[in-house]
Amino acid sequence: MPLERIVSTALRIVDDEGADALSMRTLAQRLGSGTATLYRHFDNRAALVAHVVDRMFGVVELKGDELLAMGWQQALRTVAHTMFEALARHRNAARLMVEEIPLGPNAMALREHCVAALLDSGFPPRLAAHAFATLSRYVLGFAIQSNGHGGGGQLDDAQLSAVFQGVDPASFPATVTVAGSMPVPIEDEFSFGLELLLSGLAQLRDDA
Repeated sequence: MPLERIVSTALRIVDDEGADALSMRTLAQRLGSGTATLYRHFDNRAALVAHVVDRMFGVVELKGDELLAMGWQQALRTVAHTMFEALARHRNAARLMVEEIPLGPNAMALREHCVAALLDSGFPPRLAAHAFATLSRYVLGFAIQSNGHGGGGQLDDAQLSAVFQGVDPASFPATVTVAGSMPVPIEDEFSFGLELLLSGLAQLRDDA
């Protein structure tokens, strides 16, 4: 049985039923085969998860030379947004990255390109490593929280009442003041925080 079919089916199980639903037995049943077939490809569930995680990174098609030409800030910005969009489409599968450090070829290539862009721009090795690790965690956290709707716009009276849950709004004047900008769409939160992260990294590089 082709490895591609196995991994694609595993990803669909996670998308449809959640990360906990993925097991060798469940996957074999979905494929209409026995678990012995799967064990020819994977030693255990962790090995299967590693392939599923790396498949998500495979959709991030960014070339190293193109990223270097962008400059480090635009390179990391592009990678972050591309990763967020890819992982948000598979929010259940993104949770697998919490239990499995991405070490597959696609994940390694993406890491290599990003770290190379940082080193090429004058980041010391230790700072470059921390920068990529922090960026990855940031993207993963937002991707897991993404639920397909961003919200936005001004809260109506009923929604505002739900925010305060029966307490006197006058006790929270600051919240009332910003209510017209709540809730913040998750895509806007992501972009706003990303720019703060990049600004902080630029300052750290300059101070290094």
